Amino acid sequence: MHILGIDVGGTGIKAAFVDTEIGALLSERIRVTTPHPATPAAIGATLKELVEQYQWKGPIGIGFPAAIQHGVARTAANIDPSFIGLPITDYFSQQTACPTYMVNDADAAGLAEIRFGAGKGNTGVVLIITIGTGLGTALFINGQLLPNTELGHLLLENGVEAEHYASETARLTKNLKWKEWGTRLNLYLSTMETLFWPDLIVLGGGVSAKLHKFSGQLTTKAPVVAANFLNQAGIVGAALFAKEELQRVA
Repeated sequence: MHILGIDVGGTGIKAAFVDTEIGALLSERIRVTTPHPATPAAIGATLKELVEQYQWKGPIGIGFPAAIQHGVARTAANIDPSFIGLPITDYFSQQTACPTYMVNDADAAGLAEIRFGAGKGNTGVVLIITIGTGLGTALFINGQLLPNTELGHLLLENGVEAEHYASETARLTKNLKWKEWGTRLNLYLSTMETLFWPDLIVLGGGVSAKLHKFSGQLTTKAPVVAANFLNQAGIVGAALFAKEELQRVA
C-alpha cells in the first residue's frame, strides 16, 4: 500500500510517498518552509500545494506537532495557537481533497521505529524519545501505541521542565559538551525509567547519531539505542498510521 506521508514541523514540512509494506520512501523527499504565522489556513494551503505537486488523490498520513484526540488538536507546539480545538483531520481532508489521517509527530516517528526500525520485534514497554527543539515521546506496550504522551513537559526533580533541560536546543543554547549534556539527558531518562520501567529506550533526532559521545553518562537499566530512521521517521510513521487506521475501519 502506497501512501503520501507528510511531517509538519515548526520550521519545515516534509513529504514523500511511502511503501507501507516495508517502511521505505518511494519518492524524493520534498521539503518546504513552514509558513509563518503557522495558521490553519496557511498550513492548509501549503499542504494543498504539496498534494497537487504530487498529483495525489489517495490517503494521506500527517504527523503534526500537537496532541490529537479523535481528530481534534488539543495543543499547539511551534504552530499558531488557533489550532487548539480545531478538528484538524476534517479540516485538512477538506483542504487537500484527500482522506487524511492525523497523528502526533512524535507518535509518528515512534511508529516508524517500532514497526521497521530500532524497536522492531520488541515486546513489553518501549519508550521512543525524539530529541530536537524539544523532547517528543512515543510509548508502546507490546507494539500498541499509547498516544499523545507529551512526556517532554514533565518537571524534573530539579524543578526544570525536561525539554528545557535536556533537549538539543538546551545543549546548543548552553554550549554544553556531549558528556555534560549526557548527564542532563540521563536525569530525564532515569526519571522516565522510574515512572514507566521500559524494556528498551530508543533515541531519535539528529543527536542519536552521536550516541557514542554521551552513552557513558547513561545509567538506565533499560538498554538505550539509536533510532534507525533519523529525519525520515515522521514521514514513514505518518503513512504507517494512515495505513493502520484504514485497516482498522475496513
